[in-house]
Amino acid sequence: MSRYNRHIILSDVGPEGQNKISNAKVLVIGAGGLGCPVLQYLAAAGVGTLGIIDFDIVEVSNLQRQILFGTSSLGINKALAAKERLEDLNPTIQINTYQEALTPQNALELFKNYDIIVDGTDNFETRYLINDAAVINNKPLVYGAIYKFEGQVSVFNYNNGPSYRCLFPIIPKKGSVANCSEVGVLGVLPGIIGTMQANEVLKIILGFDGVLSGKLFCYNSKTSETYTLKVKKLDSEIEKVLSEKEHFKTQIFNFNCGSKNVLLKDLHEFKNIQFIDVRELHEEPKIKLDNCIQIPLNQLNNNLDKISTTKIIIFFCQAGIRSRTAVEILKKHNITNCFSLEEGAAAIIEQLKIKA
Repeated sequence: MSRYNRHIILSDVGPEGQNKISNAKVLVIGAGGLGCPVLQYLAAAGVGTLGIIDFDIVEVSNLQRQILFGTSSLGINKALAAKERLEDLNPTIQINTYQEALTPQNALELFKNYDIIVDGTDNFETRYLINDAAVINNKPLVYGAIYKFEGQVSVFNYNNGPSYRCLFPIIPKKGSVANCSEVGVLGVLPGIIGTMQANEVLKIILGFDGVLSGKLFCYNSKTSETYTLKVKKLDSEIEKVLSEKEHFKTQIFNFNCGSKNVLLKDLHEFKNIQFIDVRELHEEPKIKLDNCIQIPLNQLNNNLDKISTTKIIIFFCQAGIRSRTAVEILKKHNITNCFSLEEGAAAIIEQLKIKA
């Protein structure tokens, strides 16, 4: 245990705390600017099992900030290149690599094998995917984000705390926020934010107080200013994710739709509507409308002939998640006269009661 002597002599860690670290299993999504320092410090700390998922390869532009890699890493998958460096840093730990993209099809099974999830990604689609998979599996999620000279850190889904959707319930339009490849980033910034993410992981493992759950820590590298915002838990956002967990693998986390989401109260603006229920046939409550048909989401591609080309299509499901996916599916078939009803079936039932 001499490798971890400086941990063990800490009265708040000791041999018992180091054993907790050695028994922990942490999945890091993305071995980029944030993932590199997270992985480096967690490996050095002796986290017993590290998972790394990244489909990308090392490019020369990465070397300005992705400190696990060198010139000899160019052209190599990032997960594999990171593993090689980390095994030299600490050969006593288990490192699992996944040379693939995180998708709705692999996320749930992958998350089950780990205690803590770390988000080192740089796009909204994947962040919502990670959040929802973490909520469904009840795994704490350590979040980090960077933009030019500013960074954020928080912990979601920890001890019944807020989720990422509680902080950002309104999904931004695709392309509305640029990533670092488009606007640049100060090279040391992901190192600072990633190290703070690693710190939050160790705090969770060791059971320390002060975990950044319900808090968003913000840092400005130009001014060295910091401030912390409170994140309020929105039970409705978490319940929405859990209500759709059986259909998680069929979702498309691609939020091009933006204005393609509508509220029930706004439907008076539309004329000549066709409602399409994309829930499974057994799901309740049943909706009885003259202008409504039911096509389960997984059968949508095979039933395009049932969809009107002259009417406005309003998709709905239980909570508004599958209906967004339905909009995306139709867009791939160049059918654009469709919208997703945000509130879902329950809101329609309530509206029908009012009219009755």
